Amino acid sequence: MKNEYDNPAFFEAYSQMDRSRKGLEGAGEWHELKKLLPDFSGKTVLDLGCGYGWHCRYAVDQGAEKVIGIDLSEKMINKAKEMTTSPKITYQLMGMEEIEGLNEHFDIIISSLALHYVRSFDDIAKKVKQCLNPDGNFIFSAEHPIFTAQGAEDWIYDQNGQPIYWPVDRYFDESIRETTFLGETVMKYHKTLTTYLDGLLTNGFRITRVVEPMPAPEMLEASADMRNELRRPMMLLVSAQKIT
Repeated sequence: MKNEYDNPAFFEAYSQMDRSRKGLEGAGEWHELKKLLPDFSGKTVLDLGCGYGWHCRYAVDQGAEKVIGIDLSEKMINKAKEMTTSPKITYQLMGMEEIEGLNEHFDIIISSLALHYVRSFDDIAKKVKQCLNPDGNFIFSAEHPIFTAQGAEDWIYDQNGQPIYWPVDRYFDESIRETTFLGETVMKYHKTLTTYLDGLLTNGFRITRVVEPMPAPEMLEASADMRNELRRPMMLLVSAQKIT
């Protein structure tokens, strides 16, 4: 599937987003996601779809001994390397479907807003389990199934341009979706809530937390548009532990 993140115009637009300029504090879900993360002290960590490497550097700052970040975008990997000085972090140009090729095991595997770009969550769950040490942790964020279902990922507006409602359609059709993001056409795979949660349970994980994050209070105060985020979930956060 085409990787828009290596499109120069798209990458430039992405670089202007708050989560790109401000890092983790600029990500609307970070105040909730960080609560799901385990103790990184002395741990080995793999980041699936690492982007700029923000979570990789956070893990090292929190005491991780070794971190590998992988991403399919060459521009993302190059940017992550440019922003990283710690010798404990390495980055590789690689798809998350290929992680068994690392021939390594990890204490913690994380993924931020990348799983909606892969066709099969079941396959990823199986490979994550194989790459985790006993009792290892898998923590991820993904676009919420309500957000991805209809495909356009936009409100239905009234004649004055005000959002009326968020459309949900073809919910159980787990096929590819075409949406517009940062002015470009982006392809994503819609998945149901059952696919994410039951996919973990049937592949040897114990689910420890499930969160549908709302924006932090300061973000709601700063932007009237942000208050529309309270009308439907945009993201799903899950933490799980390998048990078998």
